[in-house]
Amino acid sequence: MLDQSKKDKITSDLLGSIRLNYSFMIWMAFLVTSFSICIYAYITQLQNGLAVTGLGDYVSWGIYIANFVFFVATSLIGMLISAVLGLSGAKWAAPLARIAEIIALAFAAVAGLVIVSDMGRPERLIYVFIHARIQSPILWDVTVVTMYVLISALLLYLPLIPDLKICHDKLVKIPNYLRNFYKILSLNWNGSLEQEKIILQSTRILAILIVPVALAIHTVTSWLFASTTRVGWDSTIFGPYFVTGAFVSGCAAVIIAMFFYRNNYKLKDYITEKHFDKMGKLLVLVSLVYLYFNLNEFMVPGYKMKKGDAVHIHDLFAGSHALLFWSVQIFGLVIPILLLLFKKMRKPLPMLVIALFVLFGAWFKRYIIVVPTMEHPFLPIQNVPLNFRIYTPTLTESLITLAPIILVLIIITILSKLFPIIPVQETIDHLEESN
Repeated sequence: MLDQSKKDKITSDLLGSIRLNYSFMIWMAFLVTSFSICIYAYITQLQNGLAVTGLGDYVSWGIYIANFVFFVATSLIGMLISAVLGLSGAKWAAPLARIAEIIALAFAAVAGLVIVSDMGRPERLIYVFIHARIQSPILWDVTVVTMYVLISALLLYLPLIPDLKICHDKLVKIPNYLRNFYKILSLNWNGSLEQEKIILQSTRILAILIVPVALAIHTVTSWLFASTTRVGWDSTIFGPYFVTGAFVSGCAAVIIAMFFYRNNYKLKDYITEKHFDKMGKLLVLVSLVYLYFNLNEFMVPGYKMKKGDAVHIHDLFAGSHALLFWSVQIFGLVIPILLLLFKKMRKPLPMLVIALFVLFGAWFKRYIIVVPTMEHPFLPIQNVPLNFRIYTPTLTESLITLAPIILVLIIITILSKLFPIIPVQETIDHLEESN
């Protein structure tokens, strides 16, 4: 059993981040200002149409859809940490579960808005529901994304209930409205065995449910591409290929968040080098699986070398997209795998740098999936302007693409200031069990 002073120290350490300070205000001011500029860019697009973007008759998706795929991908980390590792009994991942769920909820919730940015007439979004067709993969995508957001929110909230009670009781220097907010959300928690049993069983059920939903969300997203006959998308492996890629980008996002929380919230005793070492090994594992699917994606069509595949693969390997393609493969996948095999590279600072390369590489990988394929339609491109042949995002388009990324940072920042990043009651219980 832990003595009361030890419990109080743990509580004080883990609740220390829930306070307003100048650095938080400056950061939020920067995010809100940046987001406002991006919203102005979207208003410009709303007034003038998609003509303000680099999209056209051939490349009609571009970085908007690449961004959407990236957002859906990164949100899968909640399932991997909370469900797969949680259900398998990996106790080392327990302090990271809430970080993963916050990231998952933020990315999944904003993913739907990313689609709206690609619509010239966003007011017609309601037609997806009014005139829904069960044969449409778009309807499937909307359905599983909504379900995933709901389950992720519950997986974040339910284990948080005991900590909400602690926030209400221990945080004395907070406004009354915030104290009442914690009291309402804590649902009269008193820590009884019956309440603990309900939370445990409910969380376990949600952890089981989220696995097929999470697999479905990115599998269905891959079907939006693979259900066509376009060269580069016409593949039977796109489902698992997208899912494994999602785990790679999600792990990188969690590692970056771990480094930030550990240093800025003074949580070095709770997010230790052991956690970085374990996450590094996990990133190597999922990256190796993803590397296998990358090899399979190009080896099979490259071996058969049909005419359309030949044009597409040549463009990626030695053509106009070669520099980006090889940079993503080498710096975003191969080198991180090799570096993380060494224990010295699985320390916090090297892991941060590696994770940034992996995350940026993951975004540009989605760009490579979308754009080169659309630049190679079945019919020859002839008698059209150069800007129809080569896709180049405009400044307006880039700002609109940046908007959901900033919104995710705003959501993560606010949630991190409202709730303890590391589970307080769970940390105390685990330490009592180990002693």
